[in-house]
Amino acid sequence: MNIHTAMRQWPAEGLTRVPYWVYSDRALYDEEQERIFRGDTWTFLCMEAELPAPGSFRASNLGDMPVVVTRDANGGVHAFENRCAHRGSLLCLKERGEAREIVCVYHNWTYDLTGRLTGVAFRRGIAGKGGMPSDCKPEEHAPRQLRIALFAGLVFGTLGRNTPPLEQYLGADHVARIRRVMRAPARVIGGYSQIIPSNWKLYIENVKDSYHASLLHMFFTTFRLNRLSQKGGLVVSERGGNHISYSMTQDVAGKEYEQAGLRSANEAYALEAPDMLLKSVDEFGDGIGLQILTVFPGFVLQQIRNCLAVRRVVPRGLNKTELAWTCFGFTTDDETLAELRLRQANLIGPAGFISMEDGAAAGFVQRGVAGAPDALSLVEMGGSGTASEESRVSEAAVRGFWKDYRRHMGL
Repeated sequence: MNIHTAMRQWPAEGLTRVPYWVYSDRALYDEEQERIFRGDTWTFLCMEAELPAPGSFRASNLGDMPVVVTRDANGGVHAFENRCAHRGSLLCLKERGEAREIVCVYHNWTYDLTGRLTGVAFRRGIAGKGGMPSDCKPEEHAPRQLRIALFAGLVFGTLGRNTPPLEQYLGADHVARIRRVMRAPARVIGGYSQIIPSNWKLYIENVKDSYHASLLHMFFTTFRLNRLSQKGGLVVSERGGNHISYSMTQDVAGKEYEQAGLRSANEAYALEAPDMLLKSVDEFGDGIGLQILTVFPGFVLQQIRNCLAVRRVVPRGLNKTELAWTCFGFTTDDETLAELRLRQANLIGPAGFISMEDGAAAGFVQRGVAGAPDALSLVEMGGSGTASEESRVSEAAVRGFWKDYRRHMGL
């Protein structure tokens, strides 16, 4: 047992209680980076479509560790630490681009697209003076290389020595549901990035929380895009960390929200041109209108009607999280479907009609628990287990996250 876990013990009630110190303990945050993000997990880095040609690169993250993802001259995909072997400067300062090699701006040390150090400026000095000693081996300090796995157009990376094969890590349900969405070669439409004023785990809880979606997001309920009375369910992986929440598109005639007097049931609102946002097509042929899929620790694959996106959850400090969205369609989309995806992209992102509240809500929790580190969150909707179920009035997926988290952290 390490010093940290000796000081902090999980509540005796188990997964139905979450201690608020998990969002504000600096030593725990540092340990998470080592045991989770740089440990035996797969982190989503980018889409293959973001590396469209040989020489393409994309900046990404493994937790708070910056990485570079590249496509080499032969089309192979690589990922390595975004850190120069010399003095630790970032190698790639741009978010994305194309290059034949990567040159550190600080002292011009050069790397190939696999992350191998290939050149040291003035290594032998000038006119026999200066330079590096003959026995110095800077190549031994090159950026750390990640193990890469490609699946359905998605790029994952790990530093863990014992990380299982990706499809095993995902599980059969997630393999099938990812392939369902990633049904053709992807085409990137655009993206957003936002900073959320909270610990990273609060956003992960939020995205796994199917209970809040039609209560917090008035747009969802008002225009009947997503109500808990619609048919749907939760799929939670055996280890708990991966989940799927889904609902069918059919409208419901019930008045449960209105009769309960809920804030999110105001029918006085209307859209001037509802077809601009609400019209959709069943491109997957299964009637599912909404699917949110997560992979531990920080990947989200989203289908909201015809709005498709991946999200990367990036810890940026104890009380700060970056959420990077990439919206996409497929190379097979016709003009009508491509335009529909662009319009529906207004639903998500930092100012999206059904997404803007999430970042605020996570910040509200961070502020609300600041003075109560030893108090506990109550997580009993749907009982105490983490099993898959047909109801979304449940926090089973939230409990599943904490089940997997505790396993990795030894809590």
